[in-house]
Amino acid sequence: MISSDPLDLDGILPLVHKPGQYIGGELHALKSDIDPDCLNFCLIFPDLYEIGMSHQGLQILYHILNEHDAYRAHRAYVPDVDMERLLRDQGLPLFALESKRSLSAYDVLGITLPHELCYTNILTVLELAGIPWRSDARNDEYPLILGGGACALNPEPVADFFDAVVLGDGEEIILELADMLSLAKREQWGRAVVLDRLSEIQGVYVPSFFEPRYKDGRLVDITSRKKGYEAVRKRVFAQLTPASYLHRPLVPVVKPVHDRLGVEIARGCTRGCRFCQAGMTYRPVRERSLEEIMELAEQGILHSGFEELALLSLSTGDFSCLGELMGALMDRFAHDRVAVSMPSMRVGTLTPEIMEQIKRVRKTGFTIAPEAGTERLRQVINKGITEEDLLTTCCDAFALGWKLIKLYFMVGLPTETEEDIEGIVQLAKRARGQAGGGKGKPVQMNLGVATFVPKPHTPFQWEEQISLEESRRRINRLKEMVPRHGFKIKWHDPEQSFLEGVFARGDRRLSALVETAWLAGARLDSWSEHFDLDRWRKAAETCGINLESYLRRRSLDEVLPWDHLHSGVDRQFLEKELARALEQQYTPDCRNNACQGCGLCDFKTVRPIVHKRPARPVLSNPVTDDHRNRQPQKGHVYRVHYARLGQSRFYGHLELLQLIFRTLQRAGLPLKFSSGFNPTPRVSFSQALPVGVESRAEYFDMELIRPLTSLNSTVVLLNSQLPETIRVSSIVPAPRGVILQDVTSYVVHCDFFPDDLPAKIADFFNRETCIVERLRKNRLQKIDLRSLVTGLMLQNGFLHLEICSYQGKPGTSPREVLQKVLGLDEQSVLLARIMKTKVSESTSPS
Repeated sequence: MISSDPLDLDGILPLVHKPGQYIGGELHALKSDIDPDCLNFCLIFPDLYEIGMSHQGLQILYHILNEHDAYRAHRAYVPDVDMERLLRDQGLPLFALESKRSLSAYDVLGITLPHELCYTNILTVLELAGIPWRSDARNDEYPLILGGGACALNPEPVADFFDAVVLGDGEEIILELADMLSLAKREQWGRAVVLDRLSEIQGVYVPSFFEPRYKDGRLVDITSRKKGYEAVRKRVFAQLTPASYLHRPLVPVVKPVHDRLGVEIARGCTRGCRFCQAGMTYRPVRERSLEEIMELAEQGILHSGFEELALLSLSTGDFSCLGELMGALMDRFAHDRVAVSMPSMRVGTLTPEIMEQIKRVRKTGFTIAPEAGTERLRQVINKGITEEDLLTTCCDAFALGWKLIKLYFMVGLPTETEEDIEGIVQLAKRARGQAGGGKGKPVQMNLGVATFVPKPHTPFQWEEQISLEESRRRINRLKEMVPRHGFKIKWHDPEQSFLEGVFARGDRRLSALVETAWLAGARLDSWSEHFDLDRWRKAAETCGINLESYLRRRSLDEVLPWDHLHSGVDRQFLEKELARALEQQYTPDCRNNACQGCGLCDFKTVRPIVHKRPARPVLSNPVTDDHRNRQPQKGHVYRVHYARLGQSRFYGHLELLQLIFRTLQRAGLPLKFSSGFNPTPRVSFSQALPVGVESRAEYFDMELIRPLTSLNSTVVLLNSQLPETIRVSSIVPAPRGVILQDVTSYVVHCDFFPDDLPAKIADFFNRETCIVERLRKNRLQKIDLRSLVTGLMLQNGFLHLEICSYQGKPGTSPREVLQKVLGLDEQSVLLARIMKTKVSESTSPS
């Protein structure tokens, strides 16, 4: 039932950090409101927008649902602490970006479980929506709460908060769930009936149908309350089918952590690294064909304007046709300055030929993960790479011009010794030594180090996690040994790894811990500036929970909290792999070798899908590198005049720049690019507009390699690609010369003008000077506002303001005038509605 009107956020957004993350309106986002005749989903990522917008899984489900008229899918993310505080202070609920309605207005809330340190964020979402935390406290008036994602195969620490949890791949099951829940809505089933019917769908776990039993502080049994429902097996999407719903990806304005087009080229990994949960739970390997990948890449870039394309997979380097794919992608996109990156590169599969392809546009990041510093320990974890492989890869990268390589390691792996810890630094030194002693910029090795956390459904799920103190000692030892010159080391906070380890193998008793810690202020625990282990320790003491006990070694006959949840990989296989680890025995990859008997595949519907290398690359409109360098020395420069109104005033300047760049790319304008290793469009912008200020007088200058055939048609073209709140009014040849002085006109509306405003205006103009002091880059700066403000008048309740600025000299802003001249407080100034209406420029001759 729709129970809330769309929220008016004008009284909140000017007061928060990065307000653009709360306004929605991204390219290709759904524009329709929720519909009482449809099944309305809100898909929620329990972390900040900048993290959630990089999550491929949520976008896939979002587009699948919105392809069907019977369903609506909107999105929500966890608000930052300043936004949470303001929502609570003003009595407003957390809302979906598309509708601005409370989450309680939706039929289904689907919450992703991406990592263990997001669990308090789930409570933030529910509390701000006015929804009881625990499933058994919710009745039919509340939305159904579903979970899924990477942590779904041991959701026990938060199981009491969910009505149901989906295990495994979501592409098929999401439509099965939607179909059943649509019927439930039409026929008004009660919650008990809905849960019973959900449990009949393979891959759906209903926590309330299972009861754990404890004795002497240990889990001893997990009993099903429903006959025939003793275990839940994950769903497997047998084959990655053509995904036309990904042709129009969501394009954020506020920059996410991974600001690029992600193309999933394969799912699953069977390398068999014994510490890796994803390598066990996302089996089997399912590759897309070259033709499907090229189609996703072409359509995705065409409809997004992204400057980078990332090939996503657990082990992209293992893709069977990677060389052919990289050649085809670069032939297609190098001319458009679209770089191709591989976030998950693997030693031994990254050939010089592939590196050559990567660098054709720009050198994207180069990260490889040896995980361990010695051959012995890499054999224990079944990493399957040798030191020779690593050194050869580094040598090739340095020879091809890379100056920075990142190496990722773990401490605390089973059987690790002091020799293994020292081996990390020795290996990094030898890797850097592959650069030789040539001329040029010195090479840099960046080491990333994290504490090993045993994860469910892996061969190491029974192993001990090292203590917090030991984790600190080993990381400190590495910090002492790493040379100062040519090396940097970063490490994951051992305290966060400690808590991650508690939840990774936790049980339902931890739900009380999550609640207690949240009530004590725990928020956004994956962010170091918010994380506080002492808060969690005090909460554990209140709940009578020994956190360290969750890090202990488990016996093979012990009941584990996730024993009733099956990843498809047999327990016997995991036990066998644990024994092989201790014997340093290698288990080969079934991708290219015989089946290793993990138990997942039935070889009828579920089996590895690996493509044979084609006789020649699959190319699509190939363009050679020579074409991209054929730019005229002198381009054609145009000035684009536009307005920024409404919610687009909440975009930051850098966010607007990125939005414009991508708009020009999608429009297919013949942009001229800068030269060098990181080419960018030759576009310059007018003076940056403060966040929250609207304008009818913005412009940017763009340089093209050939002239426009029709200025008016280009105006229409750009407006078709821009948000509705940003409108191009005209395009003209850019004027020449340097701006020496300009006068900018503003109109200000504010509910908080003082009663003596006319007197303050008169007093200001009667003064010869009005000196204000400000601190800029640790230097005290004095500015005479009287010489800069040329007009200040109250008319019909609106303040009309004119500000003069001079080339190369400090200026002022409307907000500074409101605060320093008219005496408004900071909050009133931020809430004032300011419109830039006109700019008059004086320029020097060209």
